[in-house]
Parts: sequence; structure tokens; C-alpha cells
Amino acid sequence: PQGPEEAKAFVNAFLKRSMPKMKDEAIQDILTRKAVVLEHYRKKKTKQRKKKTKGFTAKQRREMRLFEIEPEQQRYAIFLPLHELWKQYIRDLCHGLKPDVQPHMIQGKLLKADLHGAIVTVTKSKCPSYVGITGIILQEFKHVFKIITKEDKLKVVPKLNNVFSLEIDGFVSYIYGSKFQLRASERSAKKFKLKGTIDL
Repeated sequence: PQGPEEAKAFVNAFLKRSMPKMKDEAIQDILTRKAVVLEHYRKKKTKQRKKKTKGFTAKQRREMRLFEIEPEQQRYAIFLPLHELWKQYIRDLCHGLKPDVQPHMIQGKLLKADLHGAIVTVTKSKCPSYVGITGIILQEFKHVFKIITKEDKLKVVPKLNNVFSLEIDGFVSYIYGSKFQLRASERSAKKFKLKGTIDL
């Protein structure tokens, strides 16, 4: 059996362990009361950060030649089925391209549509050598289109200072490349404002 001094020492030690943030004076003040409310401290769990898997850098992609099309694959005939798929995609997107559909509605949908597989023609350009280039868009980047022509030549055409025409089921749309310098993924979320005349 413990005496009063041992019991007091035990209680003091117990309270110090249970309430480590409190000073001795505060503990003695608590002891003068009849009821003691013990505090519970939870140990803070250190959260383990999940490591994000990093993709390839632009330099690594260039070194690995991920976006380059092999010379033996640079044939217009290979990509004609892609163009047929694109036409069906646009028809579904524009609900059939009926004659009574408002042109600005189709134009608005084409601005946000994926253009991989579309046949485009450079109609205006500040560089005369680009005018007349016609072919299927194989790749779209922020600043350029990669186009395969009927002569099986891969052309890299900048968007800046070029106007492209795009025809589907009799509807002709014009793309002003200078206002179109976005990646395909960014363009789908962008709100385009209708403007009057646009110069190169």
C-alpha cells in the first residue's frame, strides 16, 4: 500500500506525462479541484507524398523522335481512310451538315474540332511558296500543321500569316492561322469571339 506522499508523487508524474504542454503551476492548480480532465494528444502522422510519374521532357521527345513520321509511312494513300473517318466525325458533330443549318454554328464547331485527317488548302500567305499547298493534316502543333500532299510530300506549314480553307459536303470554312495558334487540346476549351474582318 502506498502512503500519501508516494500517491501524490505518482499523480504528479502521471499528469505531467498525460499533459506535457502544461506547466507545473497549472498542474498543481488542477490538483486542487475535485475533477481532473485529462487531455489526449494524438501524434501527428506524417503523410507520405505520392511521387508523380513525370513524363518525357520536350528534349527527350525530340531525341526519341516520338512525333516523327517515318519516310516509308509518308504516303497520301495511307491517310485517306483517316480523312473519311474525320468527315464522319464532323458530320456527327454538326448533326448531319444539313443545308438549313446556320453557317456560324458549323463554323463555331469547326473551330473547336479536331483537325487531324482534314484536307486543307493554303489560300493566302505572306510567303507565296505556301499558297496552293493542299493535303491531309497529319499532326497539329501549337504553331504549325504537318500536311501530307497528294505527291506524298510531308510539308510543315506555319499557322502564322497563313489562311487555310477547309471543305466538307459543300461547306467551305476558312482558318486564320494567326488567330489559331493553340494546341488542339487547348482549342477545344477556348471561347472564340466572332469578329468582322481579319487581316493576315
